[in-house]
Amino acid sequence: MITQEADGWQVPDWRRLQADLVTDAAELCALLGLRPEQLPGGIDGDSDFPLRVPRRYLARITPGDPHDPLLRQVLASGRERDTVPGYGADPLAEADHTPVPGLLHKYHGRALLVVTGACAVHCRYCFRRHFPYQSHLSGGRWKQALDWLRAHPDIREVILSGGDPLTLSNQRLAGLMDELAAIPHLDRLRIHSRTPVVIPERLDDELRALLDTPRWRVTLVLHANHPREIDADLAGRCRALGRAGVTLLNQAVLLAGVNDDAETLAALSDRLHDAGVLPYYLHQLDAVAGAAHFAVSDHRALALHDALRARLPGFLVPRLAREEPGRHSKTVLKG
Repeated sequence: MITQEADGWQVPDWRRLQADLVTDAAELCALLGLRPEQLPGGIDGDSDFPLRVPRRYLARITPGDPHDPLLRQVLASGRERDTVPGYGADPLAEADHTPVPGLLHKYHGRALLVVTGACAVHCRYCFRRHFPYQSHLSGGRWKQALDWLRAHPDIREVILSGGDPLTLSNQRLAGLMDELAAIPHLDRLRIHSRTPVVIPERLDDELRALLDTPRWRVTLVLHANHPREIDADLAGRCRALGRAGVTLLNQAVLLAGVNDDAETLAALSDRLHDAGVLPYYLHQLDAVAGAAHFAVSDHRALALHDALRARLPGFLVPRLAREEPGRHSKTVLKG
């Protein structure tokens, strides 16, 4: 189970919302007026990747609709137990790119810190659903990774990932950012997070002040997959971050039954633009065990990308890409 971290005496609003969870598939169905037999593939009430969804997110799911695209992303399905050739526990071979615990080094000039195993929501397509967090985060947390970064002056960018780094308190983030800021050869800081998509309140004034730093221009990469995930609250908070100097990008995953149509993808780009977020990547699914039912063929993906180019200005068309083990960069299928 991916767990949250303690946050000291003062509990901000986003922490309370993050702790207000649904973790039982039967309860989730009851709250949304659904019967398990209505759902494609049924439900998995005993998944080895437990259901975890904030009640804050449930308000955006259409009650009574077993095919709701937001529901599909969070409800544990019986199809996750299917064994599908080519789908495994480590689809990106990250174990081959771990020089020290808690750090991944796959691409030139960049390194990724696994700063936590916690997530605000368990997305059913998560490529790290089988990741061995305990072996990466036990003992002297972050120490070996920071020592490795200090010893490698060729690394210019550090990426905070997990889990989800924005499940950490602002105090813990500040402490980590201070240590990174003291490493002179680091020029760029990037944070990947889905937490604001399910709990917009995470983008609070304190976090905005933390990211508004003269040391570097921070890039925040959101993970929104559907236009209904970008409500007015999230859009307003994103625009405020942009005014504070934070670069905002979005990295979506192409998911069958969620966003695999041109109208939905175009609406997602429009909503992102309204929020001051640039559509960056549209990812083909990573072949992680338990997620094969979300796969969209390359042929279909390329056709969707062509349809987007016909509908939208170029700057709103994300690059269609996938990650492949052993490659020195993402493979761009269509730019």
